Amino acid sequence: MISKDMMVNEGIRAREVRLIGANGDQLGIKSRQEALEMAQNVNLDLVMVAPTAKPPVCRIMDYGKFRFEQQKKDKEARKNQKIINIKEVRLSPTIEEHDFNTKLRNAIKFLENGDKVKASIRFKGRAITHKEIGQRVLDRFSEACKEVSTIESHPKMDGRSMFLVLAPKADK
Repeated sequence: MISKDMMVNEGIRAREVRLIGANGDQLGIKSRQEALEMAQNVNLDLVMVAPTAKPPVCRIMDYGKFRFEQQKKDKEARKNQKIINIKEVRLSPTIEEHDFNTKLRNAIKFLENGDKVKASIRFKGRAITHKEIGQRVLDRFSEACKEVSTIESHPKMDGRSMFLVLAPKADK
């Protein structure tokens, strides 16, 4: 589209330019000086919109109003975007029922707020030889969260930890 730092009026260095009028009609190839005079006659700015074209394309427009409209569009786009955070819930292969339920409640709360949840299990010492225990804990965790989430990545090992990522359901 159109960059923020556009060449305007005397900032344009091209000898000749392809000119577009204020109402969008083609005015042909003009010298820079002639194009500047035409823009000043209607109290508007000469703005280079396509500097890489041969010859460069310039448009007669109100640059201040154009910049204001662009800033308004950018602000609106920023307001409408949704920021998704990843919250981590750490479990252990030998987690007790009460601790599991507490972690599960927290994860469900995060998912309902629209955040992703990364459930991870860190294997300590010789527990890493029994990866299937951690796998069962993560499967149980994802099964308990299935009403409010979908599995984004299934349980997998990464070094001494196993993790899975749950995303909130998109039915909202």
